[in-house]
Amino acid sequence: MPTISAHPVIIAVETSSEAASVALLRGDTVTSRASSGVRTHSQSVLPMIQELLAEAGITLKDCNAVAFGSGPGSFTGVRTACGVAQGLAFGANLPVVPVVTLDAMALACHQRQGATDVLAVLDARMGEVYWAQYRFDGGAVLAEPQVVQPAVLSAPGAVQAQGAPVLCGNGLSAYADVFAAMADGSLAEVAEIMPHAEQIAQLASLALAAGRTVTAAEAQPLYLRNKVAYTQAERRDINAAKAAGGA
Repeated sequence: MPTISAHPVIIAVETSSEAASVALLRGDTVTSRASSGVRTHSQSVLPMIQELLAEAGITLKDCNAVAFGSGPGSFTGVRTACGVAQGLAFGANLPVVPVVTLDAMALACHQRQGATDVLAVLDARMGEVYWAQYRFDGGAVLAEPQVVQPAVLSAPGAVQAQGAPVLCGNGLSAYADVFAAMADGSLAEVAEIMPHAEQIAQLASLALAAGRTVTAAEAQPLYLRNKVAYTQAERRDINAAKAAGGA
């Protein structure tokens, strides 16, 4: 297994949403590739990784770790990223670094918007969102990742608003009416910021330095739901309840 240096080399995979991305981190430099279309994630990831390694003139065994977006996100997507990371790590005898997708979104928002307080909101489908809140001044996680109905976030005390957090993620556009009312014009929103392998790699570098890695066999997706789909009967009950609530 390669010795961990002050300038780690990390390959990262992120497929938790409709866009797939891979990144190669070498010290402070990160390069990446991206593609769109959920159905092509499993076919597009490995060729993009091969391109990055070839351009850098290295092989997978020259890397120090393999990182992946562990979730939350698309059930199939996070399983794909985990499976790819496991396969790469097994083949090259490398450690694996799972990175929470909401953490990566928050870092991207911090980097692009200069935001100190960030609320990451990812569409979880089935009338829910995944969310977490962060403060980069001191590196605190103000609210751990969880899954809720969007309206829950507008309840008093749900979000620590003292730092006027910047909201980011596709949950904002998926439930625009809820979040427009919540922001009330005072909170910035960046709906297009989504999980990306560049931030996965950057966060993995910190985790690697701290020794927070797992073996390929131990790598697991992060699921915030016990169930990933409702039965038809459950969907009918949910729709009936929604209709009754709106009557």
